[in-house]
Amino acid sequence: MKWSHDFEYETFQKTYRVYKCGDIRIRVDFFEHMLRVAIYKKGQRSVPTYSVCPGECKMPRHGRSRLSTEGLTPLPQEAEIRIDDVDIDIGFTKEFRIRYRKGDKELFSDRAILAYNFEGELGDGSYHYITREDGEHVYGLGDKTGSVNHVGKRLRMETFDTMGFDANASDPLYKQVPFFICKNSVGAYGIYYDTYSTGEFDLGAEHNNYYPKYKYAHFEEDALVYYVIFGSVSEILHRFLYLTGKAALMPKWAFRYCGSTMAYADAPDSERQLRGFLENVRKNGLDCGGFYLSSGYTSIGNRRYVFTWNEDKIPDPNALAMDFEKEGIHFLPNVKPVLLSDHPFWQELKDPNLFLHYTDGSIAFFPFWDASAAYFDFTNDETYELWMKLIRTRLIEKGYASIWNDNNEYDVHDRDVQACGFGHPLPARLIRPLFPFLMAMASKEAGDQNQRIMNVSRSGIAGLERVASTWTGDNRTSFEDFRGNHKMAMSMALSGFRFFGQDIGGFAGPKPSPELFLRWIQYGLFTPRFTLHSWNQDGSSTMPWLYPELLPEVQALFQMRAKFIPYIFSEANRVIEEYRPLIYPVFLEYPEYDEESDCFFFGQSILACPVFDEGIEELEVNLPDNQEGWYLGDALCRGTMRVKAPLHGLPPYFVRAGSIVPMEEDGIAFHVYPIASGEFEFRYYDDETIANTFRKISVICKENEVVIRGVRRKEQVMLHDAAKRPLIVEG
Repeated sequence: MKWSHDFEYETFQKTYRVYKCGDIRIRVDFFEHMLRVAIYKKGQRSVPTYSVCPGECKMPRHGRSRLSTEGLTPLPQEAEIRIDDVDIDIGFTKEFRIRYRKGDKELFSDRAILAYNFEGELGDGSYHYITREDGEHVYGLGDKTGSVNHVGKRLRMETFDTMGFDANASDPLYKQVPFFICKNSVGAYGIYYDTYSTGEFDLGAEHNNYYPKYKYAHFEEDALVYYVIFGSVSEILHRFLYLTGKAALMPKWAFRYCGSTMAYADAPDSERQLRGFLENVRKNGLDCGGFYLSSGYTSIGNRRYVFTWNEDKIPDPNALAMDFEKEGIHFLPNVKPVLLSDHPFWQELKDPNLFLHYTDGSIAFFPFWDASAAYFDFTNDETYELWMKLIRTRLIEKGYASIWNDNNEYDVHDRDVQACGFGHPLPARLIRPLFPFLMAMASKEAGDQNQRIMNVSRSGIAGLERVASTWTGDNRTSFEDFRGNHKMAMSMALSGFRFFGQDIGGFAGPKPSPELFLRWIQYGLFTPRFTLHSWNQDGSSTMPWLYPELLPEVQALFQMRAKFIPYIFSEANRVIEEYRPLIYPVFLEYPEYDEESDCFFFGQSILACPVFDEGIEELEVNLPDNQEGWYLGDALCRGTMRVKAPLHGLPPYFVRAGSIVPMEEDGIAFHVYPIASGEFEFRYYDDETIANTFRKISVICKENEVVIRGVRRKEQVMLHDAAKRPLIVEG
């Protein structure tokens, strides 16, 4: 039978083993908390990885070998293999199979027959079939829609531009992250497939009578490299974040409100509209850190030409940037990875090597916004350098240091379209999601590496946050999509994303109703990205002043967000250092909590409780059992609470007892939420340089007093204590 293979040892080392059968090679590496399996043909050239970059490793422009061990801790193994509390049995006679056991129970295993596609037994590409248990839970896989638990679904692994997507059903969307965490009756495990090829995951939709219950991953690429990560669900996510590398530091202004709308940049009087935005921000006393400049600034007629400026719309880009900068508002101009066939630069830049091209050397053209366009090939050093030059000369030197990398899903499926591959040509379709990562990497590299800058990419892969933040794309305006966007956010958090959010109010469709408008802003207060952005059917723009009669409520909500900035900034820097999520579902910390709950953590201290339904102004909140309790204002709460959630007011939230929440209140005010007895501390980050230093603020809670140490003379301290103990401030 073709599917029976006699494997034998080729290499037996303490930290890895290589098995062979004809030209097939299987390498298994053992690391602290994880192992790596690589299946390939002898002499086969492998696409490098840009996702695996453990800890503070540096990613070379040309990527790193998928078999590299740099940054990982090899774990020596004797004859019996064990990682943490998992015993690993590698069987390689007749049928290669790995089984994972905890004590006398099986955590999971490769399928007993035909777990892999060694020689086309299962068709084209690579396959990995593993066991499935009734009642298991599966999380992650990127910006996936629907429930947070993906068990029973079949999900595709590729990227598309999906404007107006259904946040409860559409698939795929903008990200390609082939990583999931599975929790079953025995424990938990995570698997990350290190590939950029198109694929799919079947998590229990398929049933075949010839096999016990299974789930599988399938990818177009022949070689298969994957990591199995052990631990609790929370530990697995932490270890995956370490595996994919340390995120880039973000400037503090990026967490403030950032304005955006397509309408202003598309308008013939674009500069007047933009200056009107500036005036409205001033007039209404809104705290604003940035403005996403949509691609209309590059338009000539009805088309958009990247790196051009329509000076009829914006006569002096430098002066516009300077005037916004005086108000503390930073532009993020939109750039796209294509040149239209009639681009003003076309004759100058029409070298086929700069773009994706056919095997005969001619440039490949694709439909793009009702035109014909060529995609930049970022796997070519010349293209990469050209892109950085254009970013610097056309944007940064005009005062536009932060970049919005957009429309970069690379809708390339033709087998004849080639990429340079940094000197090793390959079909572009095999690395589609890698192009947006390289685009964002080049945009970031073009800037000042000694300063924090804001770099944003719509599409991306695992490890994207080393070079850019992101958002959930061109969402739809409705209450149904509002909650669906939150579920997506929780899946993204469980997939390794920290710095993201949605277009508050919805991007595509009608303008939000007054109720949806306020509820979405309330929710957005507790997300890392606080941006209203729209392309409304009626031509309106979803701006803070969309409904003048609601402006007082909106101003109060914006003031609340402004107060949160020191907390958000500190938490953002902490999670970078600790390889932790920034927002996340409650069950990640409290495993028995409802995984589909509307409540979620906003940093380590705040439990956010948003309203997602029309006509609701009261919530029932099940508080996690943390023994010390939760504060609602000055009240200490436990168990199940009924709380007011007014539409015309500030949203409720709970603060974990044993927390310090720094806030902007005419300077810094440290809000202290004490425990009955004991000590705790908070790392306060206020350093906006790349040095990223912090200060420790500590609290000692005694029966008759609360002592805080580490605050400075002009800083305020606010004590929230149900016991009404006196506060003592020690410098």
